Amino acid sequence: MSEVVFITADDARYGFSLAGTQQLTTAPEQAEELLCRTISDSSVVVVVIDERLVQSIESRRFSELERHWRGLLVTLPTPKRDIRGEEDYLQRLIRRVLGYHVRLQL
Repeated sequence: MSEVVFITADDARYGFSLAGTQQLTTAPEQAEELLCRTISDSSVVVVVIDERLVQSIESRRFSELERHWRGLLVTLPTPKRDIRGEEDYLQRLIRRVLGYHVRLQL
């Protein structure tokens, strides 16, 4: 069975699990280790990770994990986010799924 896993900071421990999804919580210092363990599970096909935790992982390392994993790694934006950053993230995600760049007008 294919699974979607949400990885969030400890302060969001009840959000996704209340909706019936699998949610793991961690402190930023352990985020990379938990992410690596999660993506090594062959039943996991989508990991949604809190943006605050992604910031604690070296960007080159995060990109490497994203590139080499067979599943989809999605960053969950924080509530207060700059629209330009969101657009860049959406463009990267669409480019990865479609295989080429698409210009978005929001």
